[in-house]
Amino acid sequence: MREFQSLKFLGSFKSIFTRFGVDYVVMEKILRIKLTMDERRVPTIFGDNGKKKKEGNQFLKSLWVYGLYSLILIPFLLLGENYMYQLSLVFGMILFILMTSMISDFSVVLLDIRDKNIIQTKPVNKKTIAAAKIVHIMIYMTFVAGAFTTIPFLVGLFRHGIIFSLIFLIELVLTILLVVVLTSLLYLFILRFFDGEKLKDIINYVQILLSVGVVVGYQVLIRSFEFVDLNMEYAFSWWHFLIPPLWYGAPFEVFLNGNTSSHFIWFTVLAVLVPIIAIYAYAKLMPSFERNLEKLLSDTKARKKSRSWLDEAGAKLLCRSNEERVFYRFAASMMKKEREFKLKVFPMLGMSLFFPFLLIFTYSVDGGLEEISGGNMFMFIYFCNVIIPSVVFMLKFSEGYKGSWLFRAAPIEQPSSAYSGTLKAFFVKIYLPIFLFLSIIFIWIFSVRILPDLAAVLIGGLLQILITYKIANEGEFPFSTSFEFTQESGGAKMLLLTLITGAFVGMHFLANAFDSGIYVYLVVLLVAVVIGWRVVFPKRKTVAAF
Repeated sequence: MREFQSLKFLGSFKSIFTRFGVDYVVMEKILRIKLTMDERRVPTIFGDNGKKKKEGNQFLKSLWVYGLYSLILIPFLLLGENYMYQLSLVFGMILFILMTSMISDFSVVLLDIRDKNIIQTKPVNKKTIAAAKIVHIMIYMTFVAGAFTTIPFLVGLFRHGIIFSLIFLIELVLTILLVVVLTSLLYLFILRFFDGEKLKDIINYVQILLSVGVVVGYQVLIRSFEFVDLNMEYAFSWWHFLIPPLWYGAPFEVFLNGNTSSHFIWFTVLAVLVPIIAIYAYAKLMPSFERNLEKLLSDTKARKKSRSWLDEAGAKLLCRSNEERVFYRFAASMMKKEREFKLKVFPMLGMSLFFPFLLIFTYSVDGGLEEISGGNMFMFIYFCNVIIPSVVFMLKFSEGYKGSWLFRAAPIEQPSSAYSGTLKAFFVKIYLPIFLFLSIIFIWIFSVRILPDLAAVLIGGLLQILITYKIANEGEFPFSTSFEFTQESGGAKMLLLTLITGAFVGMHFLANAFDSGIYVYLVVLLVAVVIGWRVVFPKRKTVAAF
């Protein structure tokens, strides 16, 4: 078993772990095994995908993406010395990246109970097990933070000097601690009050709310500053104590600009004190956390639910064959019960609901709703369509992907009905409710004059669903691939498909530039959808051989 540099570095803090009652030698052995296992891939169940098994830790190989994202931080580090504004935004982005990574990628590690049967048969105390989990996560969070901040750190060192870079480094460590430990404490709180299937559902919904909350919080952060005379000026309010990025902007203002206002001092104290108190509290509660994790093993029997009449109505109205109806019901059921699917998809849905209104009121004019209603800000409803590529792409992944051998065993006459039924279920169960909710509010704001435009957005969404399926998912059965492959699948394709939304927006604007142009555009879209559906999902009888 090879040596890991991260474990060698961790050895420097052995005395701290020992002081908290952790058996460091045992913890190091557990971590070495976990890190070794991370480098091994679970082989795909199907052998005909044409993909060779990839060696090594694929997560580490994907970190270059974070380095690319980090380039957006550079302008904030080069523009002047308004540290409170610049560094609050920088650490807001860092917190956003770390929090989303923690929720989407590492919550599973934190809540993992699969190794209990192995480790708990050995003389290992619960503090050591919990410490191994949290350190395992922090090692990877450090890699994420390092990839995202290395270039900005060097830019800050060159532009602002050594003191700036030291503060930046210390705060980065505190930020990682804050994200990991506070998330762990939140899960501990939930574990104390729920158990069984209800607990798993609650955890899932909390993860979704956290994902949406991070984005909303970042928007609140931006609005903590006022644009005055071409400069961003900070205006203190008591509720700013609840916004962590402001805590991490304050030390730069205090130590580099010499601003000793009381609120900046308190922000600085919070930046240091909260992560330390949080990790102390977690250390004390570690045994309780591991004990409560056992509730996830109590698999309370779910009541057998009758079929939803809405699903039945949708299947009968929209599907042409019995096979397609079966896959419609199957997809509707999977989207409802798959926790991992909901965790990856629902935050995007929340943002598609939130951003249109955020942008409308951000760029609104002094005349209020009356002035807004005469403009074309209703085009922000295209945020509904921005989510289409990501969600349609996710329709091929599932936690229960190993059961997809049934697709091969079943005598499916029209393999295309598998995805046509699934896409119709997505359209009715996910896309349409969001679109109708936004449409009702937009009609109230902009009046019924936008009805043709809304129809164009809806039909354009249908066409975009077809395009996404054809490019990203064709040739695979729905819910037949492990979520393990989401990070390495189709990144360039997804970027291209997301940009296609912009093409639809451009064509919509072009249509509105001509009298009755929107109606011509509607006809073109309708024809394209009808032809596209028949081309993508042709009627042909053949036994599935995917």
